[in-house]
Amino acid sequence: MNPLEKYQGLYLPELKKVDEKILSLSKGRAGLISQLVAHIISSGGKRLRPVFVILSSKLCGNESGFHIDMSACVELLHTATLFHDDVVDESKMRRGSKTANELWGNSASVLVGDFLLAQSFIIMAEIGNNEIIDLLSKTSSKITEGEVKQLMHKSDITISYDDYIEIVTSKTAELFAACCRVGGVLAGVGEAQKKALEDFGRSLGIAFQIADDALDYSASSKKIGKKTGDDFREGKATLPIIHTYQNSDDAVKRQLEGMFDLPSKSRGAEKFGQVRKLLLAKDSIEHTMKISQGYVTKAKEALEIFADSEYKRAMLELLDFCVNRKY
Repeated sequence: MNPLEKYQGLYLPELKKVDEKILSLSKGRAGLISQLVAHIISSGGKRLRPVFVILSSKLCGNESGFHIDMSACVELLHTATLFHDDVVDESKMRRGSKTANELWGNSASVLVGDFLLAQSFIIMAEIGNNEIIDLLSKTSSKITEGEVKQLMHKSDITISYDDYIEIVTSKTAELFAACCRVGGVLAGVGEAQKKALEDFGRSLGIAFQIADDALDYSASSKKIGKKTGDDFREGKATLPIIHTYQNSDDAVKRQLEGMFDLPSKSRGAEKFGQVRKLLLAKDSIEHTMKISQGYVTKAKEALEIFADSEYKRAMLELLDFCVNRKY
C-alpha cells in the first residue's frame, strides 16, 4: 500500500471538500469553463499539493478551517500553470487522459487557465491573510520565471547544473514550499516552524521534479500517464541529459547536439531509443536518482524540529513516495 492510500484517512475528507470547492467555482459560468473544470476533477491525479497543505496544517495544530480553501487555492494555481504549460509544450496527454488543449484547443486552455489563476487569488483575498497573499503572489511570479528560463534554454544541452536546479526550484519546488509553509501560517506557529516547513517543501519539490525527469527516460508510458520521452521531444535538457553530455567525449557530445538540434517532430521513437542508450551507458538515470535522494535527506532534516506524530510520519512517507514512485 502506498502512503497516499495508507494515510488517506488524514486528508481524504478534506480533499473531497476541495474538489467540491473547485467545482462550485464553475457554477453559472460560461459552459466551456464548466467543462474544463469538470475535466480537472475527473482526470484525478495525486493532488499532492493540497495534500501537503492539509497535512502541514494539521501537523501544526491548525483549527482555523481555512486549510480547505487554501488547498483549493493552490490546486487552482497549479492547474492553471499546467493548462498554460501544455499549450507551450504542445502536450497531448496528462494523467493518462487527453490534455485540455488537445480536447478544446489552445485558446480555451489559456483563457480557462487565466480564469483558474484569477479564482485562486480571489480565494486568497477572501481569507484576507496578508502573509499568504504575499507568499503565493511571489510564488506565482517565480513559477512563471522558471518556465520562461526553461523556454530560453530549450534544446540547450550545454545548460549548467546550477541553471537546471534554478529552473526546477522555480517551476516546481517553490509551490511545494509555499503549500507547506501555508499550513504553518494558518496555524499561527513561529517563524522557525514555518521556515522548517518551507525548507521541507522546497527540498521535496526539487526531489520530486528530478525524479520526474528521470522517469521520463526510465518509466513506461502506461504507468506515468504520458508518453515517455516528452522532455526529449520538447527539447528540455534535464539532469539525465546534462550528466551524459558533461561526462562524454566529443563524438557523443556532437551526437547529442545533433539530436537536440532536430525539429521536435524528428525526435521520434528511434531517436529517443538512441539517446536513452547513451544515458544508460553513463549511468545518468541512476546518477539523477542519487541527486534526488540527496534532496530527500535535506527535506527529512528540515522536519526534525517537529515532534513525532501521524501527520509527520505521513509527510515523511509521502516524501519517499514522491521520489520512489513509478508513475
